Amino acid sequence: MAVFIGLDGFRRGWVAVEIAPRRRTIAFWPDIDALWARPFTRAAIDMPIGLPETGDRACDLAARALLRPHGARVFTGARRGLWAHGSQTLANRVLKARGEPMVSAQLWNLGPKIVEIDAAMTPARQRRVIEAHPELVFWRLNGRQPLPRKKDAEGLGLRRALLLRAGFTALDDWLDRARIGTGAKADDVIDACAMALAARDGRACCPDGPAPRDARGLKMQIWY
Repeated sequence: MAVFIGLDGFRRGWVAVEIAPRRRTIAFWPDIDALWARPFTRAAIDMPIGLPETGDRACDLAARALLRPHGARVFTGARRGLWAHGSQTLANRVLKARGEPMVSAQLWNLGPKIVEIDAAMTPARQRRVIEAHPELVFWRLNGRQPLPRKKDAEGLGLRRALLLRAGFTALDDWLDRARIGTGAKADDVIDACAMALAARDGRACCPDGPAPRDARGLKMQIWY
């Protein structure tokens, strides 16, 4: 039985949406180890997989180009070892001395999740675990047209409509469940649903062609 899982990080762990032949479910996991403890065909994660030592990833730049004029929805600058500096201020001091772009607060705050995924991933695991980006998935579902901000009512409503059309009939119940004590926000649930669709349907990736690999042999590519 084919099982596809979409994962989006939130402050208490991971929102996990599962698509199987006769069911769709949602769960809230404290850490990524829950993924390795269950059978699945493919999983998609909304976090960088494969990190360079310096510079930007080509896949992030390619994703930004597809999402224009909303390219900033894809963060750039994730690098291995960045969060070992302990604070954004210290990291930026080191980066500035090296002549490298400094890290934004948004990217810095994703550090614990990025480090968690980087520690867990191997080239063997990457055969079944892909990196995807929810904004690219929604762009694809919306006929390759840009969407309003997901934090706005219009943008959230459009993403909800696209997911209902894609078969997530229990979405409103999931959103209600998330609001009660999980710590997950509506956009975390919606993004996890998009990740599940990427795991099941995603064939395209960016950039086109063979994916570059990082120093640990991990592919650096984004599926949608």
